Amino acid sequence: MNDPRVIVALDLPDTEAALALARRLTPELCRLKVGKELFTAAGPTVVEQLMQGGFAVFLDLKFHDIPNTVAQACKSAARLGVWMLDVHALGGRAMMAAAREALESFRERPRLIAVTILTSLGAEELRELGIDSAPERAAARLAQLAQASGVDGVVCSALEASALRRQCGPDFLLVTPGIRPRSEDARARSDDQRRVATAPAALDAGASYLVVGRPITRASDPLAALRSIHQEIARGAQ
Repeated sequence: MNDPRVIVALDLPDTEAALALARRLTPELCRLKVGKELFTAAGPTVVEQLMQGGFAVFLDLKFHDIPNTVAQACKSAARLGVWMLDVHALGGRAMMAAAREALESFRERPRLIAVTILTSLGAEELRELGIDSAPERAAARLAQLAQASGVDGVVCSALEASALRRQCGPDFLLVTPGIRPRSEDARARSDDQRRVATAPAALDAGASYLVVGRPITRASDPLAALRSIHQEIARGAQ
């Protein structure tokens, strides 16, 4: 079974832009992530259209609410046929457990993952939020809670992946955003993400899937950029 490890983030403003980019990619090399910007603008229809093009879709809406509300939202997402969806681990054990239970009735249920600490947040921002742990320690604590709540994995920085892989075992999914090509200067091109890594480094650290956005979506040739990342991965595995 084809299991591409690259997830392209369609952080785009409308259906037309999303479908135009999808037509320049291929399901054999990537899955697609639909986040808040695109889903708010286009709704479920864009998810259905992307899946009709053969792509598996990660619905990245980061549900965070009372347990029943999140459970019902997860059911609605599952009815769309998405491959993966996420909740916020900071919603707590009861919320994550309710989300997992809500998906049990689906024959082919989506994979459910929980967001730990956003890659845009550093230690200073966490202190402002009342979290006095370093990002790595906070992510480890939330990952432990997520696993105990029955979810399939977490979203985490690649910088935390190695420790989380040791902590959570080989089958727990680690989805890592903030992936940058080796050709980019990570400090100069990290944009609003602080904890970034290259694709080979993330996979070596134990990542299951890599979320890549602007290095592909802003490339003059998105498919060539996607293939270049796969080439980096292949060279890193040698």
